[in-house]
Amino acid sequence: MFTELQDPQALSSALHWLEAQSAPLKSIFDAIATRELQNQARVLAAFQEERIGEHHLQGTYGYGHDDIGRDALENVYARVFGAEAALVRPHIASGTHAITAALFGVLRPGDELLFVTGHPYDTLEEVVGVRGDQNVGSLQDWGVKYREVDVRDYISPQDCPWEDWLRPETRLVMIQRSRGYSWRRAIPVAEIEQIVQTVKGLRPEILVFVDNCYGEFVEDCEPCAVGADLMAGSLIKNPGGGLVPTGGYVAGREDLIEKVACRVYAPGMGRSGGATQGFTRLAFQGFFMAPHTVAEALKGAVLTAHVLSQVGFSVSPEASAARTDIIQAVQLGSRENLVGFCQAIQRACPIDAYVTPEPFQSHGYFHEVIMAAGTFAEGSSIELSADGPLRDPFVAYLQGGLSFSHCRLALLSLLKHFERWPTDLPG
Repeated sequence: MFTELQDPQALSSALHWLEAQSAPLKSIFDAIATRELQNQARVLAAFQEERIGEHHLQGTYGYGHDDIGRDALENVYARVFGAEAALVRPHIASGTHAITAALFGVLRPGDELLFVTGHPYDTLEEVVGVRGDQNVGSLQDWGVKYREVDVRDYISPQDCPWEDWLRPETRLVMIQRSRGYSWRRAIPVAEIEQIVQTVKGLRPEILVFVDNCYGEFVEDCEPCAVGADLMAGSLIKNPGGGLVPTGGYVAGREDLIEKVACRVYAPGMGRSGGATQGFTRLAFQGFFMAPHTVAEALKGAVLTAHVLSQVGFSVSPEASAARTDIIQAVQLGSRENLVGFCQAIQRACPIDAYVTPEPFQSHGYFHEVIMAAGTFAEGSSIELSADGPLRDPFVAYLQGGLSFSHCRLALLSLLKHFERWPTDLPG
């Protein structure tokens, strides 16, 4: 397909067609641009308030003591996210690792974890202990109790039966902001604020923790800015801006961040160590680029939702819907279609475009999954990627895109694969 588009006339025709598809979305794109500017201004102000200089861009080795760049990076994150402190480290392997460290850092035997946004994402099932082998060190192995309810079953968080939900042993209320592998909607920051206010109004001592993966810079503030005690995410998602090769973060209350750091490293060590090597410069640069990169991915998601819905696919969210994460779900109805969707995305990637992804049993997932990720960093989902579990109703979860241009080319690849190619275009 991309060989065909190297012809100037074919490329020009494709671009005109895409512009026509984008025209009805102008007001949505304008709103994304406005939010990008607001978020970029907030990030820039944090860099300037922390007086970031070239000397902060150097890494450390060995134990990593007295790493002024690492400390400054974490101060920038805390400022931007409305938190007291942050832990931003290359040693946190993934978003699941960051969330796990936070949970084990603040929960103790006999405490209860209450998940209030339905069943957790697949990779957290074994962390909690609701799936997998016993005695591998899950929360339930350590004597932490677990329940799940869903605020989305009610008109608003204020209408939920919180007095029944919050038990004497409930220590932490957890919110998954993004949809995960679910057709249900994501949880916007305004609703997170309502949950925080309601929980704190009834039981001020209960902690509220947000899995913020896929949500950073989609709205104009983050969960800690509206009262969440902790939030966590991955640096190969939104806040890394497509530049950070690995890592994760946890942000929130100062005392809680120290507990989380003791879990990531060791009691008594906390945040004082952890060499950064060549991580710091890319972490700063990626965070500075993140508002723009997220905006590009959002425009790609909106256009994809608009076009695919027009050619007969069910999408969630719809193009006109408010968004709080970068994920675009597309319901495909069959194993064959889900596999084909991911293969079409892989063909539109810069890395491993010649590779054909197939379903496989991945660590942390109960069902087979298929993943298209021709990315510069393995598993990066701020880069264009798509994946999904091989289970009914066979939904592909599309996310990322370092540029809107790349998102548009990937959309053409999907249309070509599903034989929805516009009749007025070559090929």
